[in-house]
Amino acid sequence: MSEFSDLIKDVKPTLVDFYATWCGPCKMQGPILEQVKQRLGDKVNIIKIDVDKNPELAQEYRIQSVPTLILFKDNRAVWRGYGVHQADMLEAKLIEHIPTKSDE
Repeated sequence: MSEFSDLIKDVKPTLVDFYATWCGPCKMQGPILEQVKQRLGDKVNIIKIDVDKNPELAQEYRIQSVPTLILFKDNRAVWRGYGVHQADMLEAKLIEHIPTKSDE
């Protein structure tokens, strides 16, 4: 999935939500991620990957339970979380990785 590798190369932090449509906790995580995206806007990327539609990607990143969140920056995973995470915690984690002027 070359588009995926292009997305995680960004200097902006990219939070990937590996989810499944049948997963209850995944349904709870969705609106939380929307809230985080509204707060942080274009400073971050947030994408959702359906593990049932992308099994090879799920296998590559060793997704064993959903939701699994992986934060990428500059093409490498910098954080990984399992289960539902609240907006404030995710926002803080993303802010840690937003580039500053000195990073550019």
